[in-house]
Amino acid sequence: MSAVLPPLVYHPCYSELTLPANHRYPIGKYRTLYQRLLALGVPQSAFYLPQAIKAQALELLHEPAYVNALCHGTLDARAMRRIGFPWSPQLIARSLTSLGGTLLCAELALEHGLALHLSGGYHHAFYAEGSGFCLFNDLAFAALSLQQRGIGPIQIFDCDVHQGDGSAALFADNSGIITASLHCEKNFPARKQRSDWDIGLERDCTDQTYLEAVSQSLDTLLRWYQPELVLYDAGVDIHRQDDLGLLNISTAGVLARDTLVLQRCHDAGIPVAAVIGGGYQRDLQALTQVHLQLFKAAFAVQGSALWREIET
Repeated sequence: MSAVLPPLVYHPCYSELTLPANHRYPIGKYRTLYQRLLALGVPQSAFYLPQAIKAQALELLHEPAYVNALCHGTLDARAMRRIGFPWSPQLIARSLTSLGGTLLCAELALEHGLALHLSGGYHHAFYAEGSGFCLFNDLAFAALSLQQRGIGPIQIFDCDVHQGDGSAALFADNSGIITASLHCEKNFPARKQRSDWDIGLERDCTDQTYLEAVSQSLDTLLRWYQPELVLYDAGVDIHRQDDLGLLNISTAGVLARDTLVLQRCHDAGIPVAAVIGGGYQRDLQALTQVHLQLFKAAFAVQGSALWREIET
């Protein structure tokens, strides 16, 4: 276990994507989050720089024809609209790097007990199509890569407000990778997939109901499956001010959720690789403050005094 700060994974290319004016994806949030962590006193030495994976490596998880078309810019316009981004070389570069980042985060978690990725959570990508701002499924890629190395069972614990439909479909027949999704039921995607564990929450769900669902779900899953690794999607689009969320969770509720997940896994001796997941407030400073709750929780669990520097 890391004595003070957990390893943090980040690459500058995460925010290096030119999008049309008024595009709803807050692409600058990755850089802003990184800068805020540095300003809070996190040393540069805590950050690990990931490498982009080779496109060919994605054939472990995704249809080769889909990977080839997307990487070379020949995917049809309708499929690109479903993804939600205009195609560009920047888009492919940051996507492949983010996949490498989540895999690196998982590897660091196995070594240190906990690691955090300042990106990730692209859980709407299926075998042969992308969706909802997700080209390739980083959580699934990391899980399958590690499973092939003999690690397992692996638990994907997805607390993004949108169901992890791509992850559920990809692992429907893989008993060694357990998918769990706690999401807003009346939200994207309209057509849900069947995870190993699904909790569909009502719109405007508040802190107490939400945290009870997270607590009961996590306790049950850890007891049933005793995973060797938890991949935690700490999406903050559950927040009451999120543009796409539809739940009513406070910033304190986000912190309580993240603390609950990280502390219980820590107490059980189960490594956690966390990704920041979704968050769609247009005010980047406000959005960053909510994403910072994951890091506040992690620093507290690891015993670093830096947790006190982060406001709730």
